[in-house]
Amino acid sequence: MLSRKTKHTLLKVISMFSVVRGYNIPVIALAQYLSAIFILAPEKRALDVLLDFNLFIIVLVSSLTIASGYIINNFYDSKKDLINRPNKSQLDRLVSQKTKLQVYFSVNFIVFLLAFLVSFRAVLFFSAYIFLIWFYSHKLKKITIVGNLTASFLAVLPFFAILLYYKNLYPQIFAHATFLFLLILIREMIKDLENIKGDIANDYQTVPVLFGEAFSKKIITLLTVSTIIPIYYLVEVFEVGYMDIYFYVSMIVLIFFLQKLWKSDSKPDYLKLHNILKFLVVSGVFCIVLIDPSVLIHGKKMVETIVR
Repeated sequence: MLSRKTKHTLLKVISMFSVVRGYNIPVIALAQYLSAIFILAPEKRALDVLLDFNLFIIVLVSSLTIASGYIINNFYDSKKDLINRPNKSQLDRLVSQKTKLQVYFSVNFIVFLLAFLVSFRAVLFFSAYIFLIWFYSHKLKKITIVGNLTASFLAVLPFFAILLYYKNLYPQIFAHATFLFLLILIREMIKDLENIKGDIANDYQTVPVLFGEAFSKKIITLLTVSTIIPIYYLVEVFEVGYMDIYFYVSMIVLIFFLQKLWKSDSKPDYLKLHNILKFLVVSGVFCIVLIDPSVLIHGKKMVETIVR
């Protein structure tokens, strides 16, 4: 049997894991590696990319920066989350606000030191990233539209860290980034509909709060339809291998999403829409391998050779 003190410590660890959304960070790290292998450095061997020490540090520093971002965002949103996410908020509150700040500054200090192992440019990039996350959580989040745009931009910024490292400016990279940006922006708009009660109580000037749900749905519809533009370029203009299957399926899912959007009028409904978009984003990460599945086949053969 665990002692009371051990149980309390374990609950605090679980609480901090909840605060930093530890379940999201491995997916982002995987997305960075897959993007490097299949999109940003396709001319390099997959094994060379995986064994690149500087790339490992960039992915690690990105993960730590995102974790610190979740902490500071949770710190500023504590009152709002009591209304919008009461169950999660109770778990998060097992760790004091003071402890959250201490962990936040400690993680950022580690980020600063690790970035130096790559280059001074990496230090500048992640310092700016940390500042932008703080400024978003502290000020920008409450500003109409600006908060949504900033949140979406910050979500795709870790991939620009890889882009700067490889210094590749292929047009298809921006098409991929645009599609991801739009999906995340739509998800941010859905979150505003989902959290409207907490936003009103805490004076967040979101689109649903200022202009109503119907107007917000019109903007979401426009953004959803606009995903056709990057999808067209990715499928018809650029070479994405078998990943075009993912984009075709995404279009079908987004049509279903729009139908459900205009029938939704409650938090559970918006939560389902949120999860549909999350599914598209996460499945998109794993579908990157469809750009060139032969990499996996060669990798499997190499592993089998090493084992023998």
